[in-house]
Amino acid sequence: MRGRGGAGFPAGIKWRTVAEAAGPVKYIVCNADEGDSGTFADRMVMEGDPFALIEGMAIAAFAVGAQKGFIYVRSEYPDAIAKLDVAIRLAAEDIAPFRIELRVGAGAYICGEETSLLNSLEGKRGEVRAKPPLPALQGLFGKPTVVNNVLTLAAVPHILADGAEGYAALGTGRSRGTMPIQLAGNIKHGGLFETAFGLTLGEIVNDIGGGTASGRPVKAVQVGGPLGAYLPPSMFHLPFDYEAFAAADALIGHAGVVVFDDTADMLAQARFSMAFTAAESCGKCTPCRIGAVRGVELIDRIAAGGGRAAGPLERLPQMRNVNARPRSLEEEIGLLTDLCETMKFGSLCALGGFAPYPVMSALCHWPQDFGLAPAVEAAQ
Repeated sequence: MRGRGGAGFPAGIKWRTVAEAAGPVKYIVCNADEGDSGTFADRMVMEGDPFALIEGMAIAAFAVGAQKGFIYVRSEYPDAIAKLDVAIRLAAEDIAPFRIELRVGAGAYICGEETSLLNSLEGKRGEVRAKPPLPALQGLFGKPTVVNNVLTLAAVPHILADGAEGYAALGTGRSRGTMPIQLAGNIKHGGLFETAFGLTLGEIVNDIGGGTASGRPVKAVQVGGPLGAYLPPSMFHLPFDYEAFAAADALIGHAGVVVFDDTADMLAQARFSMAFTAAESCGKCTPCRIGAVRGVELIDRIAAGGGRAAGPLERLPQMRNVNARPRSLEEEIGLLTDLCETMKFGSLCALGGFAPYPVMSALCHWPQDFGLAPAVEAAQ
C-alpha cells in the first residue's frame, strides 16, 4: 500500500523501519491536517467511520510495538473532532494498552508536512525539520514514529479483512488499491468517488463529474491541491496513478480534483499558487521563504509586461521589488523559470518544492494568458 497523504511512499517500509528500530518507546501519528483545496476525504472518514481510523492505528501499533498514538486534526473540522473524541473514548478498552490522544491544529498549512506536524505536537513552532534523521527513526520526541494519513490507516482493517491479494488485485502498476477522489470546483457532480487506480483523468472529470457546472468547456484541471499542476484537456488520457502523473510533472497528492472552465485566467491561478506559498511558508529555508515572494513579484511584472488587464490580480496585495531594473517579457519569464527550478530542487520540503508545479504548468499549457504567443497545443 502506498501512503495516501500525497507522496505515495510505501506504508510497509515505514512500518518495518519503526518495527526494527531500537528502543522501548514508539509512536503512531495520524496526519489528519487535511489542508489542500478541494479535499475532504479525511473529513468524511472521520465523521462517517472514525472506528476504521482507530482500528487502523491500533493495528499499526501492534505491528511496530507502539504504545501511544496521536491524531492531529485541523481545527476547521469541529464535527470530525467531536466524533473522534467520542469514538476514542468508546474504543479505549478494546485497543488497550495502546492509547490514542486527539490534538487540534491551529490552522497552519505547513503542519500537513510530517516533520512540521511533529514539531507542533511537541509544542514547538510548526516548521520543517531537516532530514535525516527520518521520523521513522527519530520522530515524535526523538522516538521512532509512524506518520500516516487518515486514508492510509483507515484502509488497513479492510486489507486484513479481505486479504492482501484482494487489495492488490485493484489498481494498476505500483498504484494498488482504491483512492477516494474528491471532485470540486466548476464541476457538475461534485463529491467523493472512491475507485481503483487506473481511470483516466478524462473519465473522472467528464464521465463521473459530468463536466463543468457552467456548461462551458473545461480549460484546466488541478489535481493534488494548491501545489498541484494544472492539466489541460489534451492530457485527459493520463491514467490516475502515481507513476503516470509523476512522469507528466504532476502529482496526485491527496487526490483533490478541481475543475476550471474556459473563463479561468491561468496567470491569476499561477499567481495565487505563489502567493499561497509565500503566505504559508514556515520560513525555514531560503528558496521557499524568499523565492515565493519573488515569484509573486515576477508574475505581477509579467502581467504588466504582457499589456493585459490584471483582472483578479488587482484584488490581491501587490508585492513589488523597487530595485528591479526593467526587463522584457521574455526575460521576466526566463527569470521565473529559473526561480522555479531553484525552488523545486532547493527547498527543504514539498511546500517550496511543489510550488513551481502550478506555475510552470500554467505557463507551459496556456502561454497566451502570460502575454506570449499561444502554443500549438493551445491553438488546436
